[in-house]
Amino acid sequence: MTQGLDQQHPQEHRDRAILETITQEGRSDYNLVELARLYIRYDNFPGARQIQQDLQAILAQWNLTVEELFTLTRAIHQQGQIYRRTKSGEDIQDWS
Repeated sequence: MTQGLDQQHPQEHRDRAILETITQEGRSDYNLVELARLYIRYDNFPGARQIQQDLQAILAQWNLTVEELFTLTRAIHQQGQIYRRTKSGEDIQDWS
């Protein structure tokens, strides 16, 4: 797919700020889960190339493969709720 046909993800601006925070704070359970969530969101998305590159760079910096990231985050999720819940019981993170 050519760059001219790339789409802009509606969450791209907000996700850019999340990636900056992850980069500044470094590896933690919360940041691993956020990285996995963003990886899922942007995997095979036709656009947001810089975010996709940044996700790959963070994985390389943390010496992780995507499979290792997902294994770690599954274990984190099994330990309990990493995200706070609202009064209605909904996750506050937007997975779309």
